[in-house]
Amino acid sequence: MSPAPSIGVLATGTCLPEGILTNDEVAEAAGVDPDWIVRRTGVLRRHIAEPDQAASDLAAEAVRKALTAAGLPASALGLLVLATSTPDELGPSTACRVQALVGADRAVAFDVAAACSGWLFAARVAHDWLRSGTGERYAAVVGVEVYSRFVDPSDRATAVLFADGAAATILGPVQGGKGFASIRLGSDGTAAGDVLIPAGGSRLPASPQTLADRRHKVHMDGKAVRDFILRIFPEVLGDALHRNGLRLSDIDLLISHQPNPLLLRRAAADAGVPEDRVVIVGHEVGNIGAASIPYALASADHDGRLRAGSRVLVTAFGAGLTWGSTVLTWTRAQRHGIVPAPRTEASCMEAPRSEALELRLPARKGLELEPPN
Repeated sequence: MSPAPSIGVLATGTCLPEGILTNDEVAEAAGVDPDWIVRRTGVLRRHIAEPDQAASDLAAEAVRKALTAAGLPASALGLLVLATSTPDELGPSTACRVQALVGADRAVAFDVAAACSGWLFAARVAHDWLRSGTGERYAAVVGVEVYSRFVDPSDRATAVLFADGAAATILGPVQGGKGFASIRLGSDGTAAGDVLIPAGGSRLPASPQTLADRRHKVHMDGKAVRDFILRIFPEVLGDALHRNGLRLSDIDLLISHQPNPLLLRRAAADAGVPEDRVVIVGHEVGNIGAASIPYALASADHDGRLRAGSRVLVTAFGAGLTWGSTVLTWTRAQRHGIVPAPRTEASCMEAPRSEALELRLPARKGLELEPPN
């Protein structure tokens, strides 16, 4: 029997909607000052979907671009796993919508719900599936959110952070010893109420009362979420290093979920990760949930920070509560779809990326770094 193949990321693709929501616009509705948003979060803008754009539309475009970058037709996909907290509808799976849109008629398609950890959970499913020997060779793993439909503009704890976007990866066989190392995941359902959309499911179906009470919007305990992130981040990072017999000095890049730039910078600094190895994209796009990690991966690829053999430490954490980590050894730094350039109205269509945006943030000392509450 042939040994199970190593599985890695062959290509990436992204899609951000054209609409941009500035800090001035968010601040007015949330009753805060625009500078307050930067001081507390580091977020400078968010992309917002058009009224006729759903999660599947953004995800499908990201998958198309990833397929193009990988040089594969949609028919080559044996699996399509989509991670989201904001599906098109409660059923069917948004992955099935994407399958139809891209023409992946040979793929098994389904959703994974693990909030901001979703892409890594989905990657674990795809990784193990492709190694199982059932014949599938390539998988699309896509994270997507359309949070703008579920954010209360007057709630400063969430309105300043959450935004819309999608990012996809094509997984497939790579040279032995490269690609993904073991992917470790975890969850703690006792804290599921720390961040959630309370209504719209079987516990609180939609009703005039749930609409009046804004129970279909994201609710978040900012302090609890901050404390969880600062606690779990060094644990998952250290676990990934220990499992793989590595030290921090062996890691070329850290790619993580992006709750907000300041909180990620603090968590990384506290864990001893050099700042120049941390990929930060949240200032450009806000918190795009399950799309955050693959978007950061695509951004590092596009900017030339990933080269063949680069060792990437991936950390995830999100509602549920959920978390996970892995080490990914990069195999081909192919040009992916598009990471839209900052300060433009870049759409999901191809456009060149401009010079990286300089993020001017205050010094760490004395900052209030928790999600605002």
